[in-house]
Amino acid sequence: MSTGTDALGYRQKIGVVVPSTNTIVQPETDAVRLPGVTYHIGRIPISNKKISTDNFLDHVAAMRAGIETATDQVISAGVDRLIMGVALEAFWGGLEGSEDLKAKLATHAGVPVILGSDAVAEGLRAFGAKSIAVLTPHMPKGDEQVRNWLEEAGFTVRRLTGLQCASPREIAEVPEARIRSALQDLDGDDVDALVQVGTNLAGAGVCAEAERLLGKPALSINTVSAWSAVRSAGIADRLRGRGRIFEEH
Repeated sequence: MSTGTDALGYRQKIGVVVPSTNTIVQPETDAVRLPGVTYHIGRIPISNKKISTDNFLDHVAAMRAGIETATDQVISAGVDRLIMGVALEAFWGGLEGSEDLKAKLATHAGVPVILGSDAVAEGLRAFGAKSIAVLTPHMPKGDEQVRNWLEEAGFTVRRLTGLQCASPREIAEVPEARIRSALQDLDGDDVDALVQVGTNLAGAGVCAEAERLLGKPALSINTVSAWSAVRSAGIADRLRGRGRIFEEH
């Protein structure tokens, strides 16, 4: 068994579990990579079937079935902690459901686990935000899970927009202009912060831009998950231009 220091990930090697159809987590996570930190992707095999309200739960079940296999892929690389890069699973079943998932994954992996739901809540609390508006790529059943989790966590969800993307890959095809427009529509004087969930939705750059234009935090789930992972490892480096969460906290 190797006990040496990784040549590139000498401060932290972080595993990230994503669906096989996800093409956004890897580039958005690498965009906020700090010196000495590396990210390593494990993929849950799923098909790019059309998603509807009727088969949405089957889609969720398929992702859930492959999580441990994808986890094993990255654990073999000797990662120090694990990001669960399947956003919907992280919100499913409210606080109790996410805590159960995190505990099972941590036991299986033998390393600390970061859920996107927890990371979003951590980021919102860092800014003192309580009243929020949320953008997702999900169908109504998924939106219900996201809303319920956030409200259980103590946040007031003023508005939530679900883009109802028809297939996993279609989420990654949503143009930045549509995300930008949706965030602007969600904004208002009654919200302290905006939140974008859905790890295959390319919102990191748009959220950073929205913060400058709207004058309030706009948290992208991929950025805030990476932030939570490195901060939990005791790495406090600041990073400019990728969102206020890395610049200020």
